[in-house]
Amino acid sequence: MSDSPSLAIIRRVYESRMAPEVTAEVMAPDFVWDITPGFPNSGVYHGWDSVAKDFFGKPMPNIETFGAVPQEFYADEAGHVFVYGHYHAETTTGHKADIRFIHFWTVRDGKVVEMRQAADSHVIQEALKG
Repeated sequence: MSDSPSLAIIRRVYESRMAPEVTAEVMAPDFVWDITPGFPNSGVYHGWDSVAKDFFGKPMPNIETFGAVPQEFYADEAGHVFVYGHYHAETTTGHKADIRFIHFWTVRDGKVVEMRQAADSHVIQEALKG
């Protein structure tokens, strides 16, 4: 069975590792990025430019490397895509952490309009304590 159009778009976002040419093509102008309170750089961001500058553009305190590893994808007929996975992080002091997440994406008319994240903020906060 092939991916739904919405699922294919979200897979492409992960596979590109948020490449600027991909995000420019698929993110809606009014895109909303909602990150769990307690997570580094948490908050609600409006527009991909804000996400790139204010979420990804700010260093995460004491984190050397950080990346999302999607493991399972699910989609419904309404343009929602659920991604279960984990972040792999390494702190500047050498501590490693795998932080489980679920991302809830919404796609409308071929554009990504929202991503809401739920993640285990406790695990990353403990890793940052060193």
